[in-house]
Amino acid sequence: MDNSEQQLFSTAAITSFRLNGQFLAVAEQLAGPAGLTAAWWQVLGAVLREPLPVAGIARSMGVTRQSVQRIADLLVTRGLAEYRPNPAHRRAKLVAVTEEGQAAVSRIGPRHAEFAARLTAELGHARLTEIVAALTELSAAVDSLGAGDDD
Repeated sequence: MDNSEQQLFSTAAITSFRLNGQFLAVAEQLAGPAGLTAAWWQVLGAVLREPLPVAGIARSMGVTRQSVQRIADLLVTRGLAEYRPNPAHRRAKLVAVTEEGQAAVSRIGPRHAEFAARLTAELGHARLTEIVAALTELSAAVDSLGAGDDD
């Protein structure tokens, strides 16, 4: 790899880390008034359509199973989620959102829509669409190169 490729990769990584931090800060601001944290919102969001096992939630979020398990346990304790039997795997219960959890996520909706509108106005719909496509492509490329594998 020549130095310019290495620099480009480093800049992409540093920019992604910064963007991740910015998204987490925005998510905390949006979720807080609804009584959630960004992490709680993320886990509840993963199971809004259908209950999933903790490992499935972790895969979709790109985090460890243990971190999702801790959050799921807290959500269940607070009545925002519940564990259900998993017909596909006796020991790996499914995490499902409760009515209370659904209501909390719904309270985020108006602020979420307002921030999305402001971001779209700042960049333009077409440009934001291009950026999302590029980020998705970058993520898929890193995945295909086996990031985190011990090859």
